[in-house]
Amino acid sequence: MPCDTRLKPRQTIQERAKEVREAVIRLAQGLKDGRIKLVVDRTTGAIAFAGWDENSRDGITDACAYRTLARTGSPMFAALVAQAQALAGRGVDTRTIAQGVHSHDGGKTWHGGH
Repeated sequence: MPCDTRLKPRQTIQERAKEVREAVIRLAQGLKDGRIKLVVDRTTGAIAFAGWDENSRDGITDACAYRTLARTGSPMFAALVAQAQALAGRGVDTRTIAQGVHSHDGGKTWHGGH
């Protein structure tokens, strides 16, 4: 996955993979305890994690974290996705996510890939 391969200077792929796993675990805990919210854009179906700050994310994009969590098959995450989709009035659009539509402010505004 691309977020696993964006290495910091003198960092091994194994070290980066560990960082990604730990950041996603922190994200999942924040989602579980309600500090972080999954947001779906009403227009595009893109996703963002509101409340996931730069210190916790460790350079991981919302899209990468979303794909990682979706792969786990977690019932909790599936319920959060369903809730976010219901609030947005539309489903998550994985094609839009793959095209790079994202938010820098937790889902208040949305940007195309850059």
